Amino acid sequence: MSSFTGKVAVVTGAGSGIGRALSVELARRGAKLAISDIDTEGLAETARQCEAIGAEVKQDRLNVAEREAVLLYADEVKAHFGKVNQIYNNAGIAHHGEVETTAFKDIERIMDVDFYGVVNGTKAFLPHLISSGDGHVVNISSLFGLIAIPGQSAYNAAKFAVRGFTEALRQEMLISGHPVKVTCVHPGGIKTAVARNATVNEGADQESFAQLFDRKLAIHTPEYAATTILGAVEKGHGRVLIGYEAKALDLLVRATGSWYQRLVAFSTKRLIPQ
Repeated sequence: MSSFTGKVAVVTGAGSGIGRALSVELARRGAKLAISDIDTEGLAETARQCEAIGAEVKQDRLNVAEREAVLLYADEVKAHFGKVNQIYNNAGIAHHGEVETTAFKDIERIMDVDFYGVVNGTKAFLPHLISSGDGHVVNISSLFGLIAIPGQSAYNAAKFAVRGFTEALRQEMLISGHPVKVTCVHPGGIKTAVARNATVNEGADQESFAQLFDRKLAIHTPEYAATTILGAVEKGHGRVLIGYEAKALDLLVRATGSWYQRLVAFSTKRLIPQ
C-alpha cells in the first residue's frame, strides 16, 4: 500500500513525456487515473500502459485552453469516480523567438495553454479537491519559471505566472484551512518532445532549435521527473526542483539578482548561433 493507493489523480498532457511518466508511476502506486491530452493516439498508449499495470483509467481528449470544456470535464471526472484527490496540471507547449519579431498570436497561444490551462484546471477541480478531504494541486512550471532565457519570453512569462499563481494558492489554502496541499514543480532539462513540437518565429530554423535542446539541454528522463514529483507530493513539499541544473541556476539567480541576466545574455551570444 502506498499513499497514492485508491486516490483519484487527474493528469493533463498525459499523451507523452512527463505526463505519461506521471500516469504510469501513479498507476504503479495504486491510483485511479483520469488522463487527458489533445493527442489521442499518445493518450491511448498511456492508457494502455496504465491499464496493463492494473489501474482504472478514464481517458479523454481535452484542450486545457478551452475553459468551459475543462469545467465540464472536472464534473465528469467527479461523477465517474465519485471523488477527485489530485490534479497534475502538466499540459504545455513552447515557442522560440525574440520579443521584437514574435507575433501577438504566438504569445497569446502560449499563455492560453501554459498559464490559463493551469488556471482552468486548478479552478475547475479545486471544489472537488476540497470536498475530498485530502486534495493536492500539482502545477508544472519550469526551470524557466525561475530564470529568464532570451528567445523564450512567452514561455518564461507563462511559467513565471504559473509559479506566482501556485505559490499564492498554497498560501490561501494554508490560511483557509482547506484540506488541499499545493506543489509547484520546476523541471530542468527533461527528455520530452516539447522542443520538437515547439513553434518558432517566421524564418527561424525549428529543427536547429529542437536539436540544440535535445543535444545540450535534455538531460533527465521523464521517469526521473515523475518519481521526483511524486516524492515531493508524498512529503507535501510546496516546491520541487528537478535536476542539478535547475538547482544550480536557481542558486545563481538568488545569489546574483539581476546580474544573472548579463551572464546569460553573454553566454547565449557566444554559444548559440544567431
